[in-house]
Amino acid sequence: MAGGTDGLGERLKAYEGQPASRAGTGKDPVNLPMIRHWCEAMGDTNPAYEGPDAIAPPTMLQAWTMGGLSGNTARTGAYDEMSALLDAAGCVSIVATDCEQEYLRPLRPGDELVFDTVIESVSARKTTKLGTGYFVTTRTDIRIGEELVGVHRLRVLKYAPAGRPAKAPPRPRPVVNRDNAGFWEGVAGERLLIQRCTGCGTLRHPWLPGCNACGSLDWDTVESSGEGTVWSYVVMHHPPFPAFDPPYAVGLIELAEGVRMVGNVVGVPYDKVRIGLPVRVEFRRYEDEGGGSTLPVFRAADPLGALGVSGGLGASGASGASGAFGVEA
Repeated sequence: MAGGTDGLGERLKAYEGQPASRAGTGKDPVNLPMIRHWCEAMGDTNPAYEGPDAIAPPTMLQAWTMGGLSGNTARTGAYDEMSALLDAAGCVSIVATDCEQEYLRPLRPGDELVFDTVIESVSARKTTKLGTGYFVTTRTDIRIGEELVGVHRLRVLKYAPAGRPAKAPPRPRPVVNRDNAGFWEGVAGERLLIQRCTGCGTLRHPWLPGCNACGSLDWDTVESSGEGTVWSYVVMHHPPFPAFDPPYAVGLIELAEGVRMVGNVVGVPYDKVRIGLPVRVEFRRYEDEGGGSTLPVFRAADPLGALGVSGGLGASGASGASGAFGVEA
């Protein structure tokens, strides 16, 4: 790890000692339900954390001051300004490196906490295996009234990621076997085929060697219209896979024929995908050194409706969303 000095470092140093939050209050008093949930998650069976004389586990100190999804209204803006400087310099990634806590007295149910946070230190520029950036340490003093009951220090590295390999890794290919080969042959010909039991007429997907309704081993296929709706979905953020570009939406699509199929939802931003969104199958061809493959994805049939916009599709169309197979919509 190498150190250095630069103009940005000098500007960042000016933030040392500045308050990051003033007179913050915990969203909830110390309480037994949160203590119980914490102990269950951590597997901590210490009897000191149960009963009428219970205390809170000391390591819960930060839990009582966290802002949750709605954030912390006591923020001053200094930390955000400093982060914006780092972002503008290319230090757009962040990782927590360590924390230190001091416990000055036990916390008990009913205690109401207040806190102040200060930017305690900013390091010189450092180069790590993750990339080059700056270590930022904040100190949060936690009180009950005027009594200091704990101190929490958090150190993060805000850094510019080290360069990725210029060559993207090959994307994974579908696993084709004797049970599903017919489906993938159809996809290669841009046809979405559904298995149909010739004994009872039941449609099924994924493809199986026998009917799960009547047990018959005889089947044929019907070609799907490709139309359907999003029955359920997830947005993939983590863990990242080098061949893909998160975040992206993966949907469980209910086809018009009644079967459900997993596929990427494209044509709208990932955060605009909704249950009930009308979609239509689209076949995409991907090429790499190992050859090519065709995969089905599902494009929003009414992208402007998904975005809450009325009227026809303009010249610019709808915003693109990253595909589950790593290709922009």
